[in-house]
Amino acid sequence: MDFELSETQRLIQDTARTFARDVVAPRARDTDRLERFPVETYRQMGELGLLGVNVPPEYGGAGAGVVSYALAVAEISRACCSTSVGMCVTNMCAELITQFGTEAQRKRYVTSLVSGEAIAGAFALSEPHAGSDPGAGRTTAVKKGDRWVLNGTKQWITSGAYAGVIVVWARTSNDGNRGLSCFIVEKGTPGLVAGKPEDKMGLRGSNTVPLTFEGCEVPDENLLGKLGDGFKLAMIALDGGRIGIASQAVGTARAAIDASVRYAKDRQAFGAAIGEFQAVRWMLADMQTQTSAAELLALRAASMKEAGRPFSREASMAKLFASEVSNRVADKAVQIHGGYGYIDEFPVERYLRDARVQTIYEGTSEIQRIVIAREVLKALG
Repeated sequence: MDFELSETQRLIQDTARTFARDVVAPRARDTDRLERFPVETYRQMGELGLLGVNVPPEYGGAGAGVVSYALAVAEISRACCSTSVGMCVTNMCAELITQFGTEAQRKRYVTSLVSGEAIAGAFALSEPHAGSDPGAGRTTAVKKGDRWVLNGTKQWITSGAYAGVIVVWARTSNDGNRGLSCFIVEKGTPGLVAGKPEDKMGLRGSNTVPLTFEGCEVPDENLLGKLGDGFKLAMIALDGGRIGIASQAVGTARAAIDASVRYAKDRQAFGAAIGEFQAVRWMLADMQTQTSAAELLALRAASMKEAGRPFSREASMAKLFASEVSNRVADKAVQIHGGYGYIDEFPVERYLRDARVQTIYEGTSEIQRIVIAREVLKALG
């Protein structure tokens, strides 16, 4: 990669790479096969500052910036996407509360998230009938004295059964998108119920559950931001989250390339290593070229966010391109491995399963194209 990194960015990248190699990678296969949520890994990431990379030091974060965050996510994803997805969501929740929370909320919840004390954060926006259209959410929050009572169901919640801090969107009025508000809910709050973990194709070590709120009461001081600002907060969080998913996709693609190069050098056919054959070499060339382009798109979006510049279009472009590249590269990795790519003796089948959801969550590829086209037309208008 030719993107010029600062000393701090290189330090974060090296820290994440070493941790991924020594701790995350050796656990990755069992994390996936046994659907084991890596609680201890999250605690260790908290100790290293990887759960609050872009959070100011006064709240326990590394304060290293968005580019450092993107680099760290790519390194953890290169070892285990099941681990990195919860890392992304935890960073996203910590950033959102840092940006829009009160000082009391920051001190209580952000410090808990970034230290690993809360294990992980959860982002409860999607509902069974409202994924790409969050404004159609039906979960409600009704004021009762100095408390809010939440009722409804959320779907596809990453780390939902383990997260100590959950950011929840609920309808506080019937005024369309302006009727959504945002709340912080702690694990163990009466009325909060985590459902059965989803039996997923990939990311099997990442806990994904429905969350049900049945008369779940939270104090008024747990309102995050202003009343009715929930939709705005969700869009801001998702813009930043797309940088994380783009970086995750880059890490997955890098892992698939690493495995393919090793296999191509070792596997013999017709008297030569298959890496000597033009068909395999061209696949590797395309995989490397597309992944490098995806990485630069992700880092450009990250640098724009870090500089305080508008980055919605660039984040969507990075997420769209990187997630689709990740799927293509993982698919080619399986092809290079032949029959061995289809069994779990080699990790490429896991990379392909993990990559598939990257074009879906944090906004599908179709949603990203809508965002990009809207921004292009606005710029030309």
